[in-house]
Amino acid sequence: MGGNPAGWAGTVMTIPMVSGIAWSLTSGDLMIIMGLVALCIEVIKSTNTGRSSVLEHIISTLVFIVFLVEFLLAGAAASSVFFILMLMALIDVVAGFTVSITSAGRDVTMG
Repeated sequence: MGGNPAGWAGTVMTIPMVSGIAWSLTSGDLMIIMGLVALCIEVIKSTNTGRSSVLEHIISTLVFIVFLVEFLLAGAAASSVFFILMLMALIDVVAGFTVSITSAGRDVTMG
């Protein structure tokens, strides 16, 4: 992208629709789709309550911090696509901690 956020708008493929209009999938759209798939996998993994879950929470938090720093400092990351990906990383952190705290509360409750 050469440090330019306009690189996210590059067309990956175009599909003709029945309506006669061509639908274009951009590289930014593709990154958001891959991010949503990764977010789904991470939320499912956050239901695991083992020793590795603490390490995964730490890694998720570090990934969000890297996203935030890049969004603020890197030219190519100053786009709405990157911002949406950063929000997905934040949702991953919050969902992971929420699921862990909720399941830990259920493990402690007796009766």
